[in-house]
Amino acid sequence: MKLDSPVAKLPLVGPVYVRRLEKLGIQTVEDLIHHIPHRYNDYSHIAKIAHVQAGETATIRAELKELKNLYTKHGKKIQAGIVSDNSGNMQVIWFNQPFLARNLKKGSHLSLSGKVDFFNRERALLSPDYEYFNPGYQTLHTGRLVPVYPETAQISSKWLRARINYVLQNIGHLEEFLPDFLLKQNNLLDFNTAINSIHFPQKLEDAQKARVRLSFDELLFLQLKNQYKKENWNQNKAIHNLRIDKKIYKEFTNSLPFNLTLSQKKAIGEIFSDLQKETPMNRLLEGDVGSGKTVVAATCAFCSFINGFQSVFMAPTQILANQHYKTLQEIFAKFKVRVTLITSAGVKSDFGKTDIYVGTHALIHKKVNFENVAIVVIDEQHRFGVEQRAHLVKKSGKKSHSPHVLTMTATPIPRTIALTFYGDLDLSTLDELPKGRQKITTWIVPPLKREAAYNWIKEQIKKERVQGFIICPLIEESQVESMRQVKAATVEYEKLCKVFANSVKLGLLHGRLKAKEKDTTMDKFRAGDIDILVSTPVVEVGIDVANATLMIIEAAERFGLAQLHQLRGRIGRGKKKSYCLLFTSRKSKTTNQRLKALKENKSGFELAELDLKMRGPGEVFGTRQHGFPELKIASWNDSGVIKLTKKVAEDVIGNKTRYPKLIEKLESKEIILN
Repeated sequence: MKLDSPVAKLPLVGPVYVRRLEKLGIQTVEDLIHHIPHRYNDYSHIAKIAHVQAGETATIRAELKELKNLYTKHGKKIQAGIVSDNSGNMQVIWFNQPFLARNLKKGSHLSLSGKVDFFNRERALLSPDYEYFNPGYQTLHTGRLVPVYPETAQISSKWLRARINYVLQNIGHLEEFLPDFLLKQNNLLDFNTAINSIHFPQKLEDAQKARVRLSFDELLFLQLKNQYKKENWNQNKAIHNLRIDKKIYKEFTNSLPFNLTLSQKKAIGEIFSDLQKETPMNRLLEGDVGSGKTVVAATCAFCSFINGFQSVFMAPTQILANQHYKTLQEIFAKFKVRVTLITSAGVKSDFGKTDIYVGTHALIHKKVNFENVAIVVIDEQHRFGVEQRAHLVKKSGKKSHSPHVLTMTATPIPRTIALTFYGDLDLSTLDELPKGRQKITTWIVPPLKREAAYNWIKEQIKKERVQGFIICPLIEESQVESMRQVKAATVEYEKLCKVFANSVKLGLLHGRLKAKEKDTTMDKFRAGDIDILVSTPVVEVGIDVANATLMIIEAAERFGLAQLHQLRGRIGRGKKKSYCLLFTSRKSKTTNQRLKALKENKSGFELAELDLKMRGPGEVFGTRQHGFPELKIASWNDSGVIKLTKKVAEDVIGNKTRYPKLIEKLESKEIILN
């Protein structure tokens, strides 16, 4: 048996179980032993029947005297038995498991673990775990710290426990792949001890030490994967080296109707430094909502323009592509920079006579041909698949030569995640807002104040001549019980038409509208022909209307803090005071804490860190993002381990001869491709 052996070769694992295990991400023996318990039942207290008390969790070793099925007055079956040891007798009760009366034979010696309680006024073990007991043999499911695993339909923890135990008993000593000096420096268990201790620890401290080692491994492999991606990228040559003309750059920045922030200037400096190198840039520009990422990217494109080359901007939605197109036209109006918009609504065959291409994934279309691209900008890059991003970069470059790549995100990413998930990219951060941005007042609105809130909005629109958004999480009513209170945009729109009658002009926007319908709606909203835009979170990015000062977010508890912050960032872009109203009908301490945090915090980075701690990484962005890795053992909150593994990964890349066994392991896991 080897780690890469398929689980199908294990005893009692037939085709049906192979398919079930695949649902848990388990295909090989190595996958199986890395299926880590999420908790342990402490059945280590072994006692005589006479000594156990009600309320205790205990293990008793006793002989089964009798076991029979009884029926309640409601027709349900109870399995009632008597067990005995040399100190006395005791009841044992199971519920709705009639097969036990057939399978467990009178006179059997059993080890039973569970909670002692009263049944018919007598002490009893209720629904205990059990197994046959032979003195001198180590029990597996009772009488110890018993691992409980993440399960799937028709695969129980008991079944998984038995298979994992079989592997560990038969595979032999698991070979170490980290060097001794690394284990000693960081007080880490060896791999063999860690795997055995995580599954079958003698005490909880052993399991915790094992988890530390296996968390280290998981994060190290993730860091190394990104470091190798970075190393492979750096083997390319930049398709064009760009010259930075400070005089023309100053002329460009002076033409802007605002001053750049210090963080914008710093990011531009980092980008300019990259553009002059022979290795192509591969940088992530991370910025809070409204921090001015587009201007930084435009400056990057302007550098390409003055060097005689083209740039490509790819956005995930047509709305965002349109926004970039209009913004870039305004920014470059004085410099005769030609900007062309390419979306699925219109793909032409000849786009050679332009300086900047802006578009959606339609840019990848085989009919779209680029002439002389130096820079590729990918906005909200986590919304594109890996293949889509790679295809655009490949299409813009030549063999062994790549364009400079700037990816952008308006989703503030907790630093611990950015260090790991985006470890193959250099990072620039915009952490301040341009002067003049209005602070947004945020209120939490309970159901009782909903009507008053609607009346206040009517007054604001009439008195201040402003506009607003009402955001709903789903397009259609869900049939799932827990989602019934979530407002669907289509239903909400119809309801609000009645609420506001003829006093407010409403519009509807969601992802299922045709491109022309979206454009028409947005044009009307920008022109002021729509007062309130009822929308799904499609407005999360790409809508910039200075007169929009009001936002209602329905079922606010359904969104992640970072996503709520992004939605809120659609307002407050003009000179008038802005307000965000969080409607919620869920009363819980966690909901109140999260929404209160949004009310009190203005920084998206702070909110992202809070959301990471309060809800976990899978919810940081409000929805699970394409390509976002789910950690099986480690936690994104393990900032110390994340920083350490990043440092170790960098040392591995620079000093491969110090890590021979680790390099072999990486090759076997195809992290290094030969």
